[in-house]
This record gives sequence, structure tokens and C-alpha cells, in this order.
Amino acid sequence: MAKTSKKQIELDENKVIDHLQKNCMENLDSFAKTCGFSRQKVWRIIKNLERDQSIWGYTAVINPESIQKKHYVLLMKRNMQKINERITDLLLSRQFEEVVSKLNITIETSSYTHGEYDWIATFLAPNIIYAKKFSELVKTTYPDTFQRIELLETLFDIKRQNIANPNAKKIKELL
Repeated sequence: MAKTSKKQIELDENKVIDHLQKNCMENLDSFAKTCGFSRQKVWRIIKNLERDQSIWGYTAVINPESIQKKHYVLLMKRNMQKINERITDLLLSRQFEEVVSKLNITIETSSYTHGEYDWIATFLAPNIIYAKKFSELVKTTYPDTFQRIELLETLFDIKRQNIANPNAKKIKELL
């Protein structure tokens, strides 16, 4: 039996990844049928992707309103000076997340970027007051690190984490 080519393996992995992003909770039999693969093949691909850390984990896409929170984006422009090691270690630790969780804030993403802003964080907070407290906490926790911080409130998600908002038609009311 001929070995599967690298190109075909990559195509199969991409098919599984695409489907995982749409519904990672689907049972393995249905998942395999949708992808056109055997159950064992899907299981093996997923395990390989997890082992290689192509898949970091699984998460639920939550409607912030249903948990009495709002979604925010924090844009941060770094100073030009090199960030000291203590600040870098703090950025990489979960320590800051533990502090903000006491404010009922959940950090969704934290990304180092290239462009106008150097760091972007998305988070859930009960309201704009808590979001501003979070913004101030970033300034005080990482002193002399950011020259400018912008806070944005997400008014409506049309799509999040590759999942279409089931209430997407509500956007017409906002526009």
C-alpha cells in the first residue's frame, strides 16, 4: 500500500481543522462522515495535531450578554525602549490574569502584533467602568511599557472564532 503524500496529509489535516473550528463538540462518527474519512483516521489526525500543538485546545463561543458581560478590545502601542525581563516574565505568566479575574474580567486573547499597535487584547468585562479599570491596571502593571492604549467596546459580533453569530440579523437594528 502506497504511503499518503505530504500534500494529501496536509489537505486532510486542513479539512479536519476547518471542521473542528465549526463544531469541535460533534461526535466522532458524524465528524468522520462529514469529512469523508474513517473514524480512526479523524481520531489519528486530531491526536497528531494536538501532539504537534497545531491545536492548542478547545473552547466554547459564548454570547457575552448571556453572562452579563460585554466584549472589549484593548490596543496598545509600545514605547521604543526594550521591555525589561521582569515585565516580559509577567506578560508570559498567568499572574496578571489571576488579578483581573478578581475584577470579573476574562482575557480572551492577548497578541503581540506588527502594525500601528504592538499588542492587542480582547476581554470580557461587566461594563465600561470595569473595562476602564482593566485598562488602567495594564498601565500600572506594565509601567513605561506602552505609550498609548486605546479601549474599544465591541457592539456586535457577526462572527467569532470562525462561528457565525446565530443572531446575525440583529446587526440591521444597529446599522
